[in-house]
Amino acid sequence: MGKDTATANYKLVHKVKDDKFDVDQLHHYNLHISFGPRDLQLAVVDNESNRCLLLEDYILASVSSYQELQALLSRIFESHHLLTAGFWKKVRIAVKNNKFSLIPAPLFVKDALTDYLALNSKIDPDKEKVLYYKHIHTDAICVFAVHNVLYDWLAGLYPNAEVGFIHQSSAIIEGVINYGSNHRNDSMFIFIDRFKLHVVTLRDKNLEYYNQFVIKEFNDYIKYIMLVLQGLHRDQKKSQVALWGYIGRESAHFKEFHKYIRNLSFGDRPNYLKFGYVFDEIQDHQYFDLYSMHLCD
Repeated sequence: MGKDTATANYKLVHKVKDDKFDVDQLHHYNLHISFGPRDLQLAVVDNESNRCLLLEDYILASVSSYQELQALLSRIFESHHLLTAGFWKKVRIAVKNNKFSLIPAPLFVKDALTDYLALNSKIDPDKEKVLYYKHIHTDAICVFAVHNVLYDWLAGLYPNAEVGFIHQSSAIIEGVINYGSNHRNDSMFIFIDRFKLHVVTLRDKNLEYYNQFVIKEFNDYIKYIMLVLQGLHRDQKKSQVALWGYIGRESAHFKEFHKYIRNLSFGDRPNYLKFGYVFDEIQDHQYFDLYSMHLCD
């Protein structure tokens, strides 16, 4: 059930565990890990029933280097009774950072990974691992970087499992395309993370636009959403906007959004996963990116 515990360096702000979770069945379970410089989320999904069995959400103290971040994450993992287990069926790891680039598949050249990232990020090939993920439901490839300290540590934790790294943007995009297949083609989809705004639009059920924006104050949300709507020639009064993330249904922020976006509604929990009653304490529009990792192979 819900839990809120803290140490000097991190705080567990939410934990939900299904009664059906069986530690002897880890070889049938997929472990999802999503992390950034200030937070960590994890989920466990039964690969056979597609049932979400565990969710945990941590806030991390501010760190000044990747080495400090790795040391902090390592403390969480070492004190956790599951995260260092080596018998998972699959381990998916999503990286939250701004070092990524989306490339149309026909233009993708594997030998040019660093060049793609250099267009909008500062990359150090000696200290960072450059990876890529081919999207399943759109003609795009996400190229992204992970610091070697983090990559080597995480990759080495699970030698007996199938381990895959993705960028957070890929989980969001795959999740939106799946959701959008049953909704209006001209919808805008918004995911509010704790420190960033993610905006996705589809055209004819295909990816039209994705970007993420750093948020420093509330007005930044409205500013960036309006900029995207204007840039794509969308009518803010008519456009359907679905919203996920860390924002309450009755919050002042949501009410403020409604002043600018008339057709705004919360997105649903994904239908490709099953949830027991213990997950009722989590609002349906939360943890969309974490759930969507299930779609990324």
